[in-house]
Amino acid sequence: MATILSAQCTDVRVNQVTRRLFERCRTAQDYADIPQEELEAIVQPTGFFRSKARHLKGCALALLQAHAGEVPRSLPELTELPGVGRKTANVVLGDAFGSPEGVVVDTHVQRLSGRLGLSKKSAPEEIEADLMRIVPKPQWAVLSHWLIWHGRRRCGAIKPDCAQCEVSHLCPSFGKDASKIGRKTPPSRRQKSA
Repeated sequence: MATILSAQCTDVRVNQVTRRLFERCRTAQDYADIPQEELEAIVQPTGFFRSKARHLKGCALALLQAHAGEVPRSLPELTELPGVGRKTANVVLGDAFGSPEGVVVDTHVQRLSGRLGLSKKSAPEEIEADLMRIVPKPQWAVLSHWLIWHGRRRCGAIKPDCAQCEVSHLCPSFGKDASKIGRKTPPSRRQKSA
């Protein structure tokens, strides 16, 4: 449930919200039974709260109906749950069950994959495929954590700290304007019509 809430939200905020949420809802049945308005009020600080609350309830109902209230352990079953895409499913499989079926590609992994020359792709699924080809499967879950940690603490989107970087000797972006490498391309702005 925390991973569903993490979309477009910081881990710090999700951790604050889940403290209260997990006190109120401990089982799939609790999520199914909580009034929608109460759930929305709890998850509101994570943004997109109406959609996220619907996904939490929908996921809980699907878990109850199709999986006896238990979280399934396969990528296809997980991605059938409301609010669960490939990224969320990979987090659950890798971190909760220790059996990753893929690599989690968030904004940090996307940026670092480009800067470190691990992938030239921009779509998360394509980056994931590139990483899965070059990194042994037992390392898939931890790879994401390493890249996320490095992206938060050293290789930020706007101001990468290349001078202090522990892996600068391995980085093809070192010495270049790394702030422009591996970042998402901003959507084109529509010109105002006259």
